Parts: sequence; C-alpha cells; structure tokens
Amino acid sequence: MAARPYWKGQIRLALVSIPVEIYSATRSGATIAFNQIHEPSGKRIKYEKVVPGIGPVDLDDIVKGFEYSKGEYVLLDEKEIEGVRLESKKTLELTQFVDSHDIDMIYFEKPYYVVPADELAEEAFIVLREALRRSRKVGLGQLAMRGREYVVSIKACGRGMVMETLRYADEVNKAASYFREIGDDEPDDELLDLATTLIDKKTGKFDASDFHDRYVDALKALIEQKKKGKTLNIESADEGGSDPRGGNVVDLMAALKKSIGPESKAKSSAKKPAGKATTKREVNLADKTPTKAPARKRA
Repeated sequence: MAARPYWKGQIRLALVSIPVEIYSATRSGATIAFNQIHEPSGKRIKYEKVVPGIGPVDLDDIVKGFEYSKGEYVLLDEKEIEGVRLESKKTLELTQFVDSHDIDMIYFEKPYYVVPADELAEEAFIVLREALRRSRKVGLGQLAMRGREYVVSIKACGRGMVMETLRYADEVNKAASYFREIGDDEPDDELLDLATTLIDKKTGKFDASDFHDRYVDALKALIEQKKKGKTLNIESADEGGSDPRGGNVVDLMAALKKSIGPESKAKSSAKKPAGKATTKREVNLADKTPTKAPARKRA
C-alpha cells in the first residue's frame, strides 16, 4: 500500500511555485506499548470519566477548560476552539535563508520528506534542491497544518528535500540555567591530548543501522518466550557499589591511557625532554612501575 502524503501544496520562492507532497520521515512502530489487564479474567481494563463526589459522567457533559488559577477554569467548547484554528494553507513561502549551522540542533523537532507532486514540478524542484545544496543554505518559512502554525526549514537531501518543523523560542529551555554551575577552568593539556586521541581513534562514519534499541529487543524476546509458556532468567550485574561520580585526576589519566592502548606510552615518553628526571607527580600519573631516576653526581 502506497504511503499517503501528510500534506499537499506548493513551495513558493518569490514568483516560482513548486507543487510538492510531504511525507512523514519517521515512524513510532519500533516501540512496544502495553495495556493494563485484569489478571483473573484476562480482560483489558477500561477507564471511566468521573467527577470527585459525583461519580461517572456522560461524555456530552464534558467540555475543555483552561486553568488560569488554582481550581479556576475558563470553559471552552469545541466550536469556540475550532473558530480560532488556522486554516491549512496550501502554500509554504520561503521567506529567509540561513547557513545550516546557524540553527541549533535543539530547535529541530520532526522531519518530513518533500517530493515533487508530478513530472511538471520536477524541473523547478531540482533547481531549488541544487541551489540549496550549492549555497549550503536552509530555507525557512511558516506553514499551517492541522490547525497549528509551524516554523519549518527546507534543505537538500539526496534526490529530494527534507522539511523539518522547528520549535519556537519559548518551547526551548535556556541552557544557561543548567550550565551556570560548571566552572571555567581550563583542562589539563595532557588529559586533553589523550581525550582527543581517543576520539580520533573511535571516529568513523555514521550508520544508523549499527545501533539497536536493546531494551526493545529484550522485550520482544521476553514476549516470545512468554507466548511459548517460558520465562527469561535476567540477572542484573552488581557493580559492587562503585562510586558513580568517578575518580580523581590521577584515575582519569590512567583510564584515558588504558583506553587508548600501548601507543599512548610511546607518545607520552616522546614528549618528555631528554635528561629530565621523573618527578613524584609524574610517577603517580604514569604506570605503577616507573624506572628509577639515576642519582646525581656530586660536584
């Protein structure tokens, strides 16, 4: 069965209009949802809408309300709400273009695939796609869909384009309120070199298929076993009450060197100037069995 477009309309750039169709680029089918079951009967539990002190109520007596103060509500019916819904316009006008790195990733919300609606729209579609790719820009505009207006971005993606809905500024918590307690100290140069070397060692190309939701996989396996009347023996590993906060700088240095491998020792020794004796601090930061420094001759 062919996928149904989420939205049909046109992208407008100045006097040029390009008929397009938009499809959802993601799906939530990978998650596992549970229902609450009455174990003695094996039937699914349903919920009644009740009012404290009154009991169950009819659905016809329920309206929506906004709590503007504790226990005080403004009541709105569906006709009033529908009256202020934005009409789903069939045009996405690109009003601004920005560098792709100017938009913080935290503002991106949901992606959609954008394809030309027909063969006649294909030429203009390709021109816009390649112009975005060559300029390394992202087009911005506002689009009304299903009663709500979204800020959206358009960028080239393979043979097509991707539209992403963006969060508004008031929907994003300011990072400063969370990061203000982090100090401004500069990291130790040797620690920074080791960490950078470790990152370079583990650098590769991103492939989404390399990652799996192990929790979902385990749940699926458990469900299959339960269907067959079996259970899984799951033992949680005990870490012995280790301190989750980690160790001190000396432990961090040793852990980084161990993570990188033997080649870090050669690099570390090559950086030391010739003839310099190993100090007490250097002994603590390096391996536990350092070579003893030669005794100095008396004058």
